[in-house]
Amino acid sequence: MIVTIDGPAGAGKSTVAKTLAGRLGFEFLDTGAMYRTIALKLLRQGGLQRLAELNHWIHEVDLRFEPGRAWLCGDEVTGDIRTPEVTGLVSVVAEHALVRQKLVGIQKAYGVGRSLVTEGRDQGTAVFPESPCKFFLVADVLERARRRKVELEKSGVTVDLETLAAQIAERDRRDANREIGPMIAAHDAIHVDSTGKTIPEVVDHLHSHVEKRISALHSELSKNASK
Repeated sequence: MIVTIDGPAGAGKSTVAKTLAGRLGFEFLDTGAMYRTIALKLLRQGGLQRLAELNHWIHEVDLRFEPGRAWLCGDEVTGDIRTPEVTGLVSVVAEHALVRQKLVGIQKAYGVGRSLVTEGRDQGTAVFPESPCKFFLVADVLERARRRKVELEKSGVTVDLETLAAQIAERDRRDANREIGPMIAAHDAIHVDSTGKTIPEVVDHLHSHVEKRISALHSELSKNASK
């Protein structure tokens, strides 16, 4: 079974997805780390001014991922992909057709025969539309900025809250309006607002829905088996 959690940056998708996966005994697929790794590669190549050259190396770039860790061309970049500079490039990279083609292919292949919780922008629409349990997680922009500020400060990075909120709002706009894999809720996704809620509260809510869905699927299988 695959559980998808889509939504904007800072809504708590990664933490919620990892925690929920742990409770369910499922694997966690961090698709955001994949796009961030490509953004880091572009940054090291020279940034946006070298965007056109991405076409020449995207299919050959060496990527490797494990839960909570990422490698680029053999070097671990787990911490490097979380900087503000990389964050500023992610939405641009995610709009690139060849990037999405490569990473969506990796994600689809990874999900074959696995039980996992995956989070991103288009997991329930473009990557795993057949998922029986989809969520769309949102939160107030200012609250998302505060959360991101705390994360960055723990890593020794200082950033202005208003600047961060503006960056998040701009990323929301870009993600929702891009032509390829836009950030939209699947028609059958359950909408969850995490504003003012703790991670355990959000996870409890999602876990309850997943358990009900698992129970319903088991009932359907039992009925079909008895026919």
